[in-house]
Amino acid sequence: MDAKKMLLGLFLVGVLSIAVVASGCIGGQQTSTPTTVTQKETVTETKPVEQITLKVIGPWYGAELDAFMEVIKAFEAQHPNIKVEYKTYRAEDLSTILPLQFESGDTPADVIAMWGWFIAEMGQKGHLMEFNGVINPDEYVPGILDTVTVDGKIYGVPFTAAAKPGFWYRKSFFEKYGLKPPETWDEFVALLEKIKQIPGVKAPIVSGDSVGWPLSDVTEHFILTFGGKDLQLKLINGEVKWEDPQVRSIFEQRLVPLLKAGYFSDPIEWTSAVDLWWKGDYALYFMGTWITGMVDDPTDLGLISLPGVKAMVLAPDYFMVPKYTSHPKEAMELAKFLATEGQRIHVGTKSGKLATWKKVSIDDYWEPMKDVAKVVANVESAPDLDDSVGGEWQKVFWDQLKLLWVQPDRLDDVLSTLDAKFPKK
Repeated sequence: MDAKKMLLGLFLVGVLSIAVVASGCIGGQQTSTPTTVTQKETVTETKPVEQITLKVIGPWYGAELDAFMEVIKAFEAQHPNIKVEYKTYRAEDLSTILPLQFESGDTPADVIAMWGWFIAEMGQKGHLMEFNGVINPDEYVPGILDTVTVDGKIYGVPFTAAAKPGFWYRKSFFEKYGLKPPETWDEFVALLEKIKQIPGVKAPIVSGDSVGWPLSDVTEHFILTFGGKDLQLKLINGEVKWEDPQVRSIFEQRLVPLLKAGYFSDPIEWTSAVDLWWKGDYALYFMGTWITGMVDDPTDLGLISLPGVKAMVLAPDYFMVPKYTSHPKEAMELAKFLATEGQRIHVGTKSGKLATWKKVSIDDYWEPMKDVAKVVANVESAPDLDDSVGGEWQKVFWDQLKLLWVQPDRLDDVLSTLDAKFPKK
């Protein structure tokens, strides 16, 4: 009996063991049994995010660069895997350097700020990435993309724009000498004469100069005031000659008499001219809106446009992405940011710039620029004349204006040279 009991016990243990094993099998699949199975810990390796360095070239330095770097900082904060390195180059120098490098399949930077006409030219030659589908043209100020678009292909993106609205003055200077902004052309001339008589004032208007572009801005303001946007566009397209009676009359009756009367100073390096004007050597300074970020107290700034002005230059900066970048995806991402949300950040700094992206509101602007933005909004926006024509003619234009400023009697020579050198269409 004892042997039988022992055999029965062993049988029951076997049956129970089989039942336990069977209970872990459902539908032919083995399920986990915590009390009998030890699971191995799975270790997942996380690869470190690759750090990318993008090189950016632009024309800014000093206060202008500080404002631009606020945009770059915002981009880097949103893209911790991307580091941006910035270098300053003059567009005039890049116009010589870049074509040679592009032809050899190389580029000094991934994103480059450059003239619109230059971008269009390089895009046509196959050196640039296209932005069709990357940005929405309907979101921008009308016509702002025309300069960088060829045959429907967008080769550059707009950043913020400088407006060139008129002559700046210090409110405190005007209050000191009992001066008032003019409402007519005759009042404007009378104001200049009154300023000329103030002891210590070297000339009513300081003539900023660099390679010649500040003088070109003044000249365009006269053309836009007395000829309008239509005349400016016809000059850009070569449809009207510089010796045309309508153009000549603007010089002969408006600008040249002021030069001969000594109301303008001789050309002075433009950043030095800011300091001289601010301390009172001169009363008026024609300059773009960026000047608001270059003075000690922008709340002391007043603005005088020529009475009756019909249009003002809205000159945007443009960015391009060369095909030879090592990081095309990231470079295009940065360019898109600069053309969109980067603009909202930039107008909120002391850049003195205006947005070309329509999603930016007046509330986004730096306080001293809000009134300027409203003034510009009330007139037509026109393209920059010499930037639009570009090429060698632009340099001729600058040189001829410097000649006109110091020898206004040479007007005939200046106008005939501008026609002779104008690019053939």
